[in-house]
Amino acid sequence: MTRSTGENETSLNDILRYIRMSSIALLLLHFYYYLYGAFRDLGWTTLIGDRLLAILDRAGLFSDFLLTKMVALGLLAISLLGTRGRKKPEYTPQRGILVTAAGLLFYFGSAAILYLDFPTEHVAFLYVLLCFIGYLLILRGGGHFSRVIWRRMGPDIFNRIHESFPQEERRIENAYSVNLPAIYQNRGEARESWVNIIDPYRGTLVLGSPGSGKTWYIIQNIIKQQISKGYAMLLYDFKYDDLSKLAYNYFLQYHPVYPGNPAFYNISFDDLSRSHRCNCLAPATMTDITDAGEAARTIMLGLNMEWVGKQGDFFIESSINFVKALIWFLCQHRGGMYCSWPHVIELAQTPYKQLFSVLRVDPQIQAQINPFVNAFLHGAMEQLEGQIASATISLAKLTSPAIYYILTGDDFTLDLNNPKAPKILTIGSNPQKTGTYGPIISAYINTINRLANRKGMHPLSEVFDEFSTIIVHTIDKSIATGRSNKMAITLCLQDGSQLRLAYGKEFADVILHTCGNIISGQVSGETARQLSDRFGKTMQDRESITYTSSDTNITQSQQLEYSIPVSRIATLSSGEFVGMVADSPDQAMELKIFCCRVVNDPAALQEEEAAYKELPLVREVTHDILLQNFQQIRDDITGLIRAELQRIENTPELRHLLIE
Repeated sequence: MTRSTGENETSLNDILRYIRMSSIALLLLHFYYYLYGAFRDLGWTTLIGDRLLAILDRAGLFSDFLLTKMVALGLLAISLLGTRGRKKPEYTPQRGILVTAAGLLFYFGSAAILYLDFPTEHVAFLYVLLCFIGYLLILRGGGHFSRVIWRRMGPDIFNRIHESFPQEERRIENAYSVNLPAIYQNRGEARESWVNIIDPYRGTLVLGSPGSGKTWYIIQNIIKQQISKGYAMLLYDFKYDDLSKLAYNYFLQYHPVYPGNPAFYNISFDDLSRSHRCNCLAPATMTDITDAGEAARTIMLGLNMEWVGKQGDFFIESSINFVKALIWFLCQHRGGMYCSWPHVIELAQTPYKQLFSVLRVDPQIQAQINPFVNAFLHGAMEQLEGQIASATISLAKLTSPAIYYILTGDDFTLDLNNPKAPKILTIGSNPQKTGTYGPIISAYINTINRLANRKGMHPLSEVFDEFSTIIVHTIDKSIATGRSNKMAITLCLQDGSQLRLAYGKEFADVILHTCGNIISGQVSGETARQLSDRFGKTMQDRESITYTSSDTNITQSQQLEYSIPVSRIATLSSGEFVGMVADSPDQAMELKIFCCRVVNDPAALQEEEAAYKELPLVREVTHDILLQNFQQIRDDITGLIRAELQRIENTPELRHLLIE
């Protein structure tokens, strides 16, 4: 094979050499024919040359002055097509074009010399000289082109073209879907596409550093489209009241699409006049003592976020069991008329002797309270303080007239997805008070999820902005099991590291891997690596150029590379998102991965927001009302303890339970 290839190359070079020699010979004949007078005066004519010219003339070769020059130039061009020069980066097409253009100018422009009023010999000499200069420049320019590296590394220095891939361009819609218009790049061409979240019940995770546009481009669109399709909704508005106002105005616009008697409610611990009141610990929300345990765990983990990764510790579990006993006692006492978090907080501050005397009368909570009573009776005060003080000190953080006021009302119930009366509830937070408001908001969410995750309920959307600022330790179960009960949960985070910090690595990984729909703006570090691995790889073209002392080699290949590499995720601009969506059995999608820019009209959105109505006033709340409610709760607990102690003392079969 090598010998045959070498012989072929030699033969080709010989042919090209003959063609070029024919081109030169034809050009010489052109000079001889059209400058015959000068050649005759100089005595350079021959009989053989004259006969050859006569034959070529009869063949029509000299029928036009430019014909022979064009044929000679064509033969030169053919000879240059097979030229193989050593390629170098410094040889550019621009330089070759410049040299070739100059050669053509001399080659054809030399005809102007023939019109000069000079001696014939001089005119002939100048014409031949200029023609040959032009011919040589054309030869040099053509040889220059053979040395140009035409497949240079283009302007795509970040390999964006090869990393691009086809994406879903159809709008796939159903009764529950969220569809985001987008534009993506495929092989350098901008194409329109859609991010189709056709199964939001499989959980949606929205990631993005501050300023990446996750709220503006994604969360707002999810809220708008889900309200327009009649979802009941729980909205955690971290930076109150931007999203709350959006949800309220869209509810006003689309409330006719809801069945039954829909309603909008808002909870804000800072704007009490626009806030509704709701007892998230109402007895109707608890069926047995395990529900009280879930409520206690939620509030205690929210107040002590460092406990999340230490669950099972003796003192942590003791504190949770203590609060669990308080909740269940109040739930059972007089039909639960005092069962609320403010009453639990005040009950926890009762002196041990009185508190334990009252609690151990209830047989349902004896198992919960006996370890504390025994420690008290045996004088193990250090152990007892370690078990209970963590709970009482933590609960004391919530001692606030505003919080007490919100948590002791009954403006609405928390069955948001009740088919007969679907509700939209927005809960506002304050970035400066997340340590105080976060646990209460978590308690609301825990109760709502417990009531919502049932059969036959209305579709419910839960949207959590800055989810890492609250602790909802049952959210993984809600995502995993809520799909069959039409619960669409959307978690919005800045980065996966926030989730790991708040919930611990194991729990955070469960949440990150459970969500079927992922939309990510700019993130970096471990989160970007996990996403890149999850998006998988595609077959991509690769090209390399190698320069040696004797040759230049261009190598092309294909290999599997990450569809969306870590560096791409870490350098996304605002409004650019990557991710993957989940399909459903009846609406299968082959193209689930996307890397695109979500389309938004900022001017239209600003105009729309300017027309929004403010959240409605619920009632006027004065400082005196707050203090009166605050004092009433304390009086309720004081009266409860006094009445229970008196009842125990007046009941012979219970009198022995009094701790003297």
